[in-house]
Amino acid sequence: MSLRVNPFIRRLALVLVSLGLLAATLSPATAASDRPQRDREIERMVRAVDPSGIERVIAKLVSFGTRHTLSSQTDPVRGIGAARDWIFEEFSRIAATSGGRMTVEKQSFVQPVSPRIPVPTTITNVVATLRGTQPASAGRTYVVSGHYDSRCSDPLNATCDAPGANDDASGVAVAIEAARVMAPRTFDATIVFMAVAGEEQGLYGAAHFAEQAKQQGVDIQGMFTNDIVGSPIGPNGRDPRAVRVFSEGVPTSETPAQTAIRQSIGGENDGVSRQLARSVNEAAAAYVPGFDARLYFRRDRYLRGGDHIPFLQRGFSAVRFTEVHEDYAHQHQDVRVEDGVQFGDLLRFVDFGYVARVAQANIAALAVLARAPKSPQNTAILTAQLTNDTDLRWTAAPEPDLAGYEVVWRETTEALWTHSRFVGKVTSYTLKGLSKDNFQFGVRAVDTQGHRSPVSFPVPAAN
Repeated sequence: MSLRVNPFIRRLALVLVSLGLLAATLSPATAASDRPQRDREIERMVRAVDPSGIERVIAKLVSFGTRHTLSSQTDPVRGIGAARDWIFEEFSRIAATSGGRMTVEKQSFVQPVSPRIPVPTTITNVVATLRGTQPASAGRTYVVSGHYDSRCSDPLNATCDAPGANDDASGVAVAIEAARVMAPRTFDATIVFMAVAGEEQGLYGAAHFAEQAKQQGVDIQGMFTNDIVGSPIGPNGRDPRAVRVFSEGVPTSETPAQTAIRQSIGGENDGVSRQLARSVNEAAAAYVPGFDARLYFRRDRYLRGGDHIPFLQRGFSAVRFTEVHEDYAHQHQDVRVEDGVQFGDLLRFVDFGYVARVAQANIAALAVLARAPKSPQNTAILTAQLTNDTDLRWTAAPEPDLAGYEVVWRETTEALWTHSRFVGKVTSYTLKGLSKDNFQFGVRAVDTQGHRSPVSFPVPAAN
């Protein structure tokens, strides 16, 4: 049988499970499955996150004075070139712990003149790739990034002090810490940890990486950008136990044919990035007790945009992590005191313990995704005839450790999946007495260790 549970009770149950105060079989996400529910190594990864190491990374990046995309690329102590080289060395040091599975590269290209690029400029992404170890999954890739460039009030001022402690040394620190924790361990799928440049000038570094990945046919199944994740405090309050996870519902890359299907079935809340965000939320709830990867159902904030957008534009699923209460006095500002108020993105405004919790949420989600099977493919809801049942089908997954599939569903007005049923190692299933008109349905793959893929949302099929 399945359980329908209020989302608050669901989260409380997951926390109690993680603390050993409630049997895992009572978790609504797993009530119908006898698969193991926790990966003890993921628990150890989460515990291994080191706030002092995160502080070291952020302080070092701030020490370069400015990391503006147009700043010096040859000065050994100041400017974006010095920061680039230090990040490369840091990733290389981490790669030495991976047993040869991690490689590090500088991905450089020349960005032509554009509104915030007055002369052709070399932009360099620093990319660390941890190859997956399962042949059936190694081609599947997950990306976590932060941008290492910074700016002050004038986006074209390449010489002013632009410490960029929160925006976005904090996000780079999350990517580096995730690499440090995960490099010595093995994962079925491939994980890319990277620091990109050119974000403040127009998302150029991320766009280049995403375009190269598309042209090369890289199977990116999820991308996280961590941008402004350094402080729980802002003018509207304090929230040290949550981070915002922004996700779009309607895919940016949606085709006219896909639009027509979505409009007919009401799939506005079920794009691939929305399913990725739900997986992030579940992983954080399971492995980072008391910390909420809080879902925000929009692509990004008003008047702002991040490095996940170029991935969305190319058809990849992607989400953005950002602190709950932003302080705009500490973003994109010249360092100064004005009417007794300190402006500027300074190191003293970063809470390293908070960044560590964000890193834990990233690591938990990445680890689950990279150890889970791929989401079911060609998922369809059969509409050949009018019935009050729901018939689903999908393509068998290739992973050798696949245990089977879960069918999930929810009321059309619900934000999260509220019911699940483990249906075994099959490629079709009929839910008797549940009308496809009354609920939203999905299917996800489960391996023998209980790792769950993001949900695959079905499209109508006549036969």
